[in-house]
Amino acid sequence: MTTIGVTGHIRMQPRTHRLIFDELVRLLSGYPGVHGVTCLAEGADQLFAEAVRACHGTFEVVLPVPAAAVPPAAPPARLLRQARRVSWMEVAGPPEAAYEAASREVVSRSDILVAVWDGDLSGGRGGTAETVDWACRHGREVVRVWPAGARRITVPVG
Repeated sequence: MTTIGVTGHIRMQPRTHRLIFDELVRLLSGYPGVHGVTCLAEGADQLFAEAVRACHGTFEVVLPVPAAAVPPAAPPARLLRQARRVSWMEVAGPPEAAYEAASREVVSRSDILVAVWDGDLSGGRGGTAETVDWACRHGREVVRVWPAGARRITVPVG
């Protein structure tokens, strides 16, 4: 069994969701008995969990919050129930510290990291670019998924 983790963008244009899902299914179909690891954030993480299920695989979830807390954008209960295992990160400090710890935990549990990523190197602590860098520095294979026509939703700064 191959364990594949995911990192990726949260805000993508609606038509991009189908492009990403289809590409993830195509990729994951090449790994019989696939097991996924995800933080189950909106966007790429939830699409990944759905693609793992479409490929008859299993997945586990690493939530970047303590067990007693409710995430600001709680994952769909259906996906949490389908998870083989759910873990919670208890990290002191700002929320970004928990996102970073959860992303690193996803990498540490994975043989391969799928990055649903447009390649933009900017981003915050625990974000996609930082997680890809962490995975590469720790010897993980990284497979980037960003099909032609995929677009993010950009949020104005300021």
